[in-house]
Amino acid sequence: MADYAIGDLQGCYFEFNRLLERVNFNPSQDHLYLVGDIVARGPDSLACLERLYNMQGSVSISLGNHDLHLIACHYLNKPANPKDKLGPVFDSPKRADYIKFLQHQPLAIWLAHHDTFISHAGLNPNWSIKKALKRAQFAQTCYQGPDAIHYFTHMYEPHPTEWQSTLSKEAKFRYIVNYFTRMRFVYSDGKLELHNKTSVSDNSSIIPWFEHPNISQLKQHLVFGHWAALEGKTNKENVHGLDTGCVWGGSMTLMELAQKKHFIESSHSFI
Repeated sequence: MADYAIGDLQGCYFEFNRLLERVNFNPSQDHLYLVGDIVARGPDSLACLERLYNMQGSVSISLGNHDLHLIACHYLNKPANPKDKLGPVFDSPKRADYIKFLQHQPLAIWLAHHDTFISHAGLNPNWSIKKALKRAQFAQTCYQGPDAIHYFTHMYEPHPTEWQSTLSKEAKFRYIVNYFTRMRFVYSDGKLELHNKTSVSDNSSIIPWFEHPNISQLKQHLVFGHWAALEGKTNKENVHGLDTGCVWGGSMTLMELAQKKHFIESSHSFI
């Protein structure tokens, strides 16, 4: 029995399948944790969804921004961006099943036996792991509940500048989702900077979220994706970046969670 985490698939089914074969993944014994962004931009998002749906008892996904966008497009009847190459997903007779499968996935995962926290973009420096899980649970009740369409309608509005108890439920939902799925750089007070997507910045007022002092003092392992420009490099033994840019011509990375051993498959995809 083994537990694995894997970086952003983004429709790169060939590399995904190769990595599962390399570790002899057995759905009846092993478990796979995905850091999100299962779909979009790559050549075969539908195959990725089909594979995960068919072994859903052995997989858990911390939803990414592309996953939530797919769910929102489905419910809001919005056309997908052609660049996302999601036509086959929208045309699939099982689209509703795949959407429900994704919709029931969490924003954050805590694995006590591995002392490991998993989410798509990382951990808000102003939140403890306990608070992050509580915030994630609130957001999940929004996008999984009977008013999900209402919350998806408000998901694209401007990011609230700071958390306040007086924020509307819609603003709280958006605030939480943005930290879990869009975060890269933060200011010293932990506020999000949502424009810079590179691995470094010449803006001295912002730092990668994992370099914030509140994160640096943590001993738990943090596993995330989302930030392909890092190429997996965080320079921290307990912070594991698994998005190594497969869809952009880089590679896909899978990590065995007990020993933190990495398996890497070079990209065979071209966008």
